[in-house]
Amino acid sequence: MTRTYATGEQYERRYMAECCRCGRRRHKAGTWPDGYVCRTCSDRAVRTRGTCPGCGQDRALPGLRPGDGVPICTTCAGFSRTFDCSRCGFEGKLLGGRLCERCTLSDRLTALLDDGTGRIRPALVPLFNLLVAMEKPGSGLAWLAMRRSQPANASRLLQQLGLGQISLTHDAFHELQPWRTAAHLEELLMTSGVLPTVDKYLCSFQRWLPGHLASITDSEHVKTIRLFATWRVLPRLRARAERSHITPSVRRFAAEQIKYATAFLQWLGQRNNSLASCGQIDIDAWWAESSEHGRTCLRAFLSWAMQTRNCPRSLSIPAMKVSRRAALSEDERLDALGRLLTDTEIPIRLRVAGVIVLLYAQPVSRIVRLSVDDVVHDGDTLLLRLGEPASPVPAPVAALLLEHIANRDNMNTATNPASRWLFPGRRAGQPARPDHLSTLLNEAGIPASAARGAAIRQQLLELPAPVVADALGYHNKTTSRLIRETGGTWSRYAAGDHTRSPTSRPPRGAGDS
Repeated sequence: MTRTYATGEQYERRYMAECCRCGRRRHKAGTWPDGYVCRTCSDRAVRTRGTCPGCGQDRALPGLRPGDGVPICTTCAGFSRTFDCSRCGFEGKLLGGRLCERCTLSDRLTALLDDGTGRIRPALVPLFNLLVAMEKPGSGLAWLAMRRSQPANASRLLQQLGLGQISLTHDAFHELQPWRTAAHLEELLMTSGVLPTVDKYLCSFQRWLPGHLASITDSEHVKTIRLFATWRVLPRLRARAERSHITPSVRRFAAEQIKYATAFLQWLGQRNNSLASCGQIDIDAWWAESSEHGRTCLRAFLSWAMQTRNCPRSLSIPAMKVSRRAALSEDERLDALGRLLTDTEIPIRLRVAGVIVLLYAQPVSRIVRLSVDDVVHDGDTLLLRLGEPASPVPAPVAALLLEHIANRDNMNTATNPASRWLFPGRRAGQPARPDHLSTLLNEAGIPASAARGAAIRQQLLELPAPVVADALGYHNKTTSRLIRETGGTWSRYAAGDHTRSPTSRPPRGAGDS
């Protein structure tokens, strides 16, 4: 039997046509009442859901009403086919076996997490439930997608987890490659409760450190840097994580301390010297050759080396210079605030974040840690809980804030289902990165540091420093220092409860025994 193949013209005539929705000549995905549709338009239309204006039912709306093009359901549009899942009956995009995306994802995860007995490894059931319950299972399928003829990295790691080839510990994940996929899977396991919750940036540092140590050629340098990281850098990172949270800048500075300590040891070696015989002349020479950032990063290593007698304790470390960026003027702050409230070209998440900086003097690292629970409704008044008491939100800002909450980014991905963060990130259970948000604000013309400085100074000119500290989450010493710098009139205002009237105070001597 001889097989015949269609020519290019025959193939195009048989399988391709002009799409009735987008007008492009593409592969046919089907013939609908309004004509041929391509795969892209078909997928987009089937995923459109809502109340059908024709029958009033809540279902998929792939059809278009003649005349005005309003989306309607398949029944009202006169479709000859349905989009109901053959297993669960959900109406939506269908994949192999006429299964919906959620059922397909469930089947693939069941196969990947199989422990060899035909069932999901019991310890990984919470991870399975988290992934299957995501609002848009298509993003989960994309995460598990096949690459050429080899399984994707996520699929391979999930399969190894199911078979028990990867132990369910943080240390095991720190050794896996590719590290980005491993880090993301580790965060999903923490979100689902399979692994204990650990600060993601602490995990990131612990994952980075072995690779850096492996790049050092001198064995004595490796020993010294490992001791420094183990007994100085890591304990401080862990203490910070227990006290609050580690920001990207803190994680980056910890790595910079390790890098500059390594560079200093190599620099001493080039001078035919060692840490044990390092003298004041070496310290002064390094200080003269290095940038201010390099000096700041090396300071912790030199202090640790002197305390542990790895170098002479008689060394003197030059004092650190503290530089501060100039704050915006009050006119510049008000202009920026007005632009954020009126310019709809700026993404709404940046407008909300910028307003919080300009009104409430909040650092970006604290803004990204706000949750929707920090937005409090008190009758007709909207409050934002930054300290105690919660701060009132002006009407124009309140409307902007509520609109942002209703349309937050990264809420329908495989990584962040049902997030409570006010600014959700792309990673599982994590808020947006403060450094990324700060960069976007700068690009939008809102320098976060200068804007915050202007806002806190204006607050201190209008209110006593202790009141500002309590309401905005600042330390009393910080606001007291700033009020002195700004020449405010509240410098002698005492902290404490000022709500009691003078007549309610007990008479002198009433409490004496």
